[in-house]
Amino acid sequence: MPAPAIATDAAGFTIDRAAHTIRFVRDVAASPDAVFTAWTTPESMRLWWDAGGEPLSRCEIDLRVGGEFIFVSPSHAHMAFTGTYRRIEPPHLLEFEAMDAIGRVMLADHGGGTRMTVEIICCSDEHLDDYIRLGVANGTSQTLDNLVAHLG
Repeated sequence: MPAPAIATDAAGFTIDRAAHTIRFVRDVAASPDAVFTAWTTPESMRLWWDAGGEPLSRCEIDLRVGGEFIFVSPSHAHMAFTGTYRRIEPPHLLEFEAMDAIGRVMLADHGGGTRMTVEIICCSDEHLDDYIRLGVANGTSQTLDNLVAHLG
């Protein structure tokens, strides 16, 4: 029996197979400006990006279209997460390319805080399946929970 086209996981993400997308939604008790700043400044990213909660050992951000970022966790020093920014529209949109996928962070005013929607858009069914098999969805879900707690 084929997997459903759209399925929501208990960890707080939705898999949209038709769009090859993993989608996360979180409500944050902070303004879109504060959430955008948390996503775009090394001082903040360093504190919440690692899924395990460790401060990053390396965090570099060149916040401009075409600029690059690099994040290194102390427990995974051999596996840097790197990418390139594609769209930057403060404080509501941040889009980047990393690991052959598109990452999109959308921030909207919501109930005195921010509704944060994060999408990982893969290039194919196989790419999406690889991400799921590697635990990217679960790790990203934990990372976003870290951000919510950081800004809480």
